[in-house]
Amino acid sequence: MKSKIGSLSVLAVASVLGMALWFSAAAVLPSLKAHYTIGDVAAALFSSAVSAGFVAGTLSSAVLNLADRLDPRRFFMMSAFLASAANLATLLFEPATAPVFALRFAVGFGLAGVYPVGMKIATGWARRGEGVRGDMGLIVGFVVGAVIVGSGSPHLLNALGGLDWRFTIVGASALGAVAALLVNLVALGPHHTAAPPFNPKIALSAFRDPALRYANFGYLGHMWELYAMWTWLGVFLDASFRAVMPGDDGAFWARVAAFLSIGVGGALGSVAAGFAADRVGRTTVTIFAMAVSGASALTIGFLYGAHPALLFALSFVWGVSVIADSAQFSTSVAELAPPGYAGTMMTVQTCCGFLLTIVTIHLMLPLAAKAGWPLAFSVLALGPVFGIWGMAMLRRRPESVKLAGGRR
Repeated sequence: MKSKIGSLSVLAVASVLGMALWFSAAAVLPSLKAHYTIGDVAAALFSSAVSAGFVAGTLSSAVLNLADRLDPRRFFMMSAFLASAANLATLLFEPATAPVFALRFAVGFGLAGVYPVGMKIATGWARRGEGVRGDMGLIVGFVVGAVIVGSGSPHLLNALGGLDWRFTIVGASALGAVAALLVNLVALGPHHTAAPPFNPKIALSAFRDPALRYANFGYLGHMWELYAMWTWLGVFLDASFRAVMPGDDGAFWARVAAFLSIGVGGALGSVAAGFAADRVGRTTVTIFAMAVSGASALTIGFLYGAHPALLFALSFVWGVSVIADSAQFSTSVAELAPPGYAGTMMTVQTCCGFLLTIVTIHLMLPLAAKAGWPLAFSVLALGPVFGIWGMAMLRRRPESVKLAGGRR
């Protein structure tokens, strides 16, 4: 695919398929808990082990500058194959055992070469330059939107597969392998930079440089909320829908609602926010999105047991807003990064963000068990508050004129 639209479309499809691996275990958690004895810590480990592996993978990539020094398509391919194989291998062991969690760690390690590397490829196609209306926010938002659809797709696979949770694991693994093959059809854009010199210290710029530091603070606030919401929303909806709907109807519609909220709503939010940020400013859009998502986190727990339509409406709003800002943090660091090291800066950013998610993923269930869902979800709103402060501080920096062609 030599054209911009063709390459970005194939990249988006590859990202959708590859990221289906991340939440394949979380999506089947209600089914696993119905058939196996799985405690709260083990339940959280299905997702947090992936986050830990992702942190290890992105840290290795950042120190070695792999996202900038290797052909990103080959890096993406090998990483997706590794993640797919590890995910499929979990079926060889009993759920909630040490080998399964080790393999989930390997899934995350592999995905470290899929998500940030996909964004790196996308930035090579973005319009940029003085006097040019850029489209980097929209392009990265498009790719991140694809990642979100992929992250939410296991919930749909799980709904289609009924109670046979193995269907979801096999399906997600197959999709990941297809993604590894598809990425080879993507062409690198005209703004793809040549491999820079190896510099293991360049990763420290992510927090040494004030503008990059505030952009990363915004991202950390966003990530405090995001993956805990994605991990536990399906469990919350499953429990709430079952409480008011007969038989297995509640379980089925909870899975559909989780996919629509996380996958469809998130993709729409990401693309729409990217379009808006290129025109009205990165900090403006991220601050607005975090205000809406924070308000949703404070509210949704109080709707436990409410009419499913009402609960779904709010979960959809949360699904749109919780991810709408994500691509704009990545775009911001790409615009603020030292020349030639945008891939490394985005990798450092995702590394730190996903390290933080391990805390909130494990925090949620104990809080929900002891104090209820309202308090558990409300704690997530602390992230958007911190993130709003970070982006407000970035807006005041002179370097913020680099964002979206001067649109802060």
